[in-house]
Amino acid sequence: GVYVCAKCGYELFSSRAKYEHSSPWPAFTETIHEDSVAKRKERPGAYKVSCGKCGNGLGHEFLNDGPKRGQSRF
Repeated sequence: GVYVCAKCGYELFSSRAKYEHSSPWPAFTETIHEDSVAKRKERPGAYKVSCGKCGNGLGHEFLNDGPKRGQSRF
């Protein structure tokens, strides 16, 4: 399946990029499109993430916190 922005419907993440994480929120390793999300550095190792089309807030990207070494977690 495809996860889309709740506000505008833009494609954000694929269920193929979803994985189990200890957080209560869905976790993904990558976006569908290069411009699916916009990022703003919030602190070292974390970006505030919003929809790349409409700017709706989505959460965070945590660098080097994915299932494999060097992967991000959205």
